Amino acid sequence: MAAVGLDPIETASRDEIAALQRERLGWSLRHAYDNVPHYRAAFAAAGVHPDDFHELSDLAKFPYTTKQDLRANYPFGMFAVPRERIARIHASSGTTGKPTVVGYTREDLDVWASVVARSIYAAGGRPGMILHNAYGYGLFTGGLGLHDGAQRLGCAVVPVSGGMTERQVQLITDFRPDIITVTPSYMLAILDEFRRQGLDPRACSLKVGLFGAEPWTNAMRREMEAGFAMDAVDIYGLSEVMGPGVANECVETKDGPHIWEDHFYPEVIDPVTGAVLPYGSPGELVFTSLTKIGMPVIRYRTRDLTRLLPGTARSMRRMEKITGRSDDMLVIRGVNLFPTQIEEQLLRSDILTAHYQIEVTRTGRMDDVTVRVEAQPGAADPVLLDTETKSAVARIKHHVGLTVTLIIQSPGTIERSVGKAKRVLDHRPKE
Repeated sequence: MAAVGLDPIETASRDEIAALQRERLGWSLRHAYDNVPHYRAAFAAAGVHPDDFHELSDLAKFPYTTKQDLRANYPFGMFAVPRERIARIHASSGTTGKPTVVGYTREDLDVWASVVARSIYAAGGRPGMILHNAYGYGLFTGGLGLHDGAQRLGCAVVPVSGGMTERQVQLITDFRPDIITVTPSYMLAILDEFRRQGLDPRACSLKVGLFGAEPWTNAMRREMEAGFAMDAVDIYGLSEVMGPGVANECVETKDGPHIWEDHFYPEVIDPVTGAVLPYGSPGELVFTSLTKIGMPVIRYRTRDLTRLLPGTARSMRRMEKITGRSDDMLVIRGVNLFPTQIEEQLLRSDILTAHYQIEVTRTGRMDDVTVRVEAQPGAADPVLLDTETKSAVARIKHHVGLTVTLIIQSPGTIERSVGKAKRVLDHRPKE
């Protein structure tokens, strides 16, 4: 990436982008087939061969890759190069079985840094700015991914990592960074800590926040922008495809992340049938890597729910803000529920916050949903809280289709997360 300005491909014509994608998809399919036994077997089982790819629409002939495939080939079975060529290894947390392992060659790390630099630039970051990186460092891709990209752009990085919220506020106050990168839920904890210390968050130096790693709503965007007097911008990625920097919102439009289509080819499918959906239809996002050498992924099912939209600030297509994940969806009394639907209704209130948890229990054959949410500091009038409780329950019933029990709690009583927020506590019996 150039030190300043856009990469030419960001403003190229759709025909130019499609031509590049055809060339790179052909290479990626062949690379995966020739070098990864899993793909050779999966292609054979589906009755396809890399030579069957001629047009972008031909990709639909090829099989999907799932998280289960990655776990079945743990630890290094999905690598397409000798292990000695792998320069870095990341892995998921492995909370539901074996972790998913991803490997990067030096060339992959170079591409990753370039797309993250592009993402930070799209968000409003510029060379010479200070970036406060509160994503976790380690096997999680967030910390090091943002770190390398920020340095590539020419920013000075403060590698704080997550946790120690008092220290986060101190360093923001003392170092005066321009940019912060962090999960949106933890940014709210930092906002609370500013106020706890009697500091005005709007007076701090932060101009841009890049928030990702979990779904968040435009209502939360408004709360963070009002709290900090900064632009809150969505960055998207997942470790299996690359890490942060697969897509990013542009600060001038804030209308959903633009996908960096020169490196990642998107599709949207029906999450039940697997059929490719018409352009613009909502469904599950699928990615094929176009340039990854160490560990190519072919039609990886992200489980993220969105739809593809035309480009605005860039030529590349946008994805609508993630509304949830197909594997995070709760089915309550026949109603499909995503935590962000609850969040959106809570944040329509002036006295409720985005610190909430959804607790699901079962009494007999009936599922019960309790939503616990914190009140804003100073909102302690029992009559006001009772009125807001009834109002929020009515909004959730009207917009989501569920009757819930809502409990408004005092500020600071819901556990804070320094990484991805744990929004749902599902206590129903596992059958």
